[in-house]
Amino acid sequence: MLPIAYTIRNIFRRPIQTLQLVGGSGMVVLLIMVAFAINQAMQETLTNSGSEQNIILLSAGSEESIERSEIALGTDEIVNANLQGIAQIMNQSAISPEVHYNGMVHTLQGQGAQALLRGVQHQALWVHPKVRIIEGRFPQSGEIMIGRLAHHKLGLKPIDLEVGEFLNFNSEKLKIVGIFDARGTVMEAEIWIPLLDLMTYTQRDNLSCVVLSVEDKNTFSNAEIFTRSRLDLELVAIRESIYYAEVSNFYSPIRWMAWISAILISIGAFMGGLNTLFATFTARIKEFGALQAIGFSRLAIFCSLSQEAAFTGFISATSSILIGILFMEGLSFPFAIGVFTLHFDQSIIFTGIISGVILGIVGVFPPSWKCLRPDLPETLRSY
Repeated sequence: MLPIAYTIRNIFRRPIQTLQLVGGSGMVVLLIMVAFAINQAMQETLTNSGSEQNIILLSAGSEESIERSEIALGTDEIVNANLQGIAQIMNQSAISPEVHYNGMVHTLQGQGAQALLRGVQHQALWVHPKVRIIEGRFPQSGEIMIGRLAHHKLGLKPIDLEVGEFLNFNSEKLKIVGIFDARGTVMEAEIWIPLLDLMTYTQRDNLSCVVLSVEDKNTFSNAEIFTRSRLDLELVAIRESIYYAEVSNFYSPIRWMAWISAILISIGAFMGGLNTLFATFTARIKEFGALQAIGFSRLAIFCSLSQEAAFTGFISATSSILIGILFMEGLSFPFAIGVFTLHFDQSIIFTGIISGVILGIVGVFPPSWKCLRPDLPETLRSY
């Protein structure tokens, strides 16, 4: 086998070609990491949004979209009076009537954007324990509370949605009195508004859903029995975790598009890297012949070239990881029902390192075959 010092020295003998290989491989690795991060962030955001302890009651036939659901006002009181096992907080039932509405909001300067509004009462904080008010207070009539990532969804700057600012919705001027986070859920991109205010502004007399928190898993069976026995209410019960799992499945084609885009761009970058490797190895055919002449086998030379490629791939992966952590960590991107944030955790970093090393080793096969396949006399006559 060739000494490792020879392998390392060859990496830096041709700095321009090495930089080209590192740049091309680094682009491929970064694309793979970003595609992985997008898929993971979107899936985790939707998964975190659902709680095993929560049950959603919505209209039959609207299981795939709360926004399409319409149930009678006062359903929460009927459910509270007839369903056992609802969690109790300060001797009150943890049950939240809600309206989910997708509409246009505008700043005072006239900038408009599509917003996700949730009409709630204070009980919403009991059934959504991940929600935490980090600034200001819960809204009263004529006021709203903003998720900390709502500015990404609205295409605004954070300063435009600070406490004390105003937004216009359906010709109503609403004051921002609070900002909340929800630990990586879709709610962080929402605008919360008092329930009756949203019903008044949108001229509706029904709810979208009722969300209730339960004490044990058996309550879900009771909720199903209740919805089937009260046909007049036209309700269906679904676990909140299952609802958001179904939403995640709905967005799986979008996640696959991220992978497909990354793969197509990576193929182009990979082909460019192969051209560079072919040119580099072709210029070293005489060197390979000399190594064979002094006793090194083709296998030993190939192993040395694979080590070079693996080292180059590792350098590329390290560079891509640094770029991802320094410039892309924490970036947030909006999608239809929320905002997801990229995090380059250990699994993504490990994927980047493995991708870089494998990419280098796989890429060395075609040029190595071309340069090491000829007989020794033919190799020595190459120059």
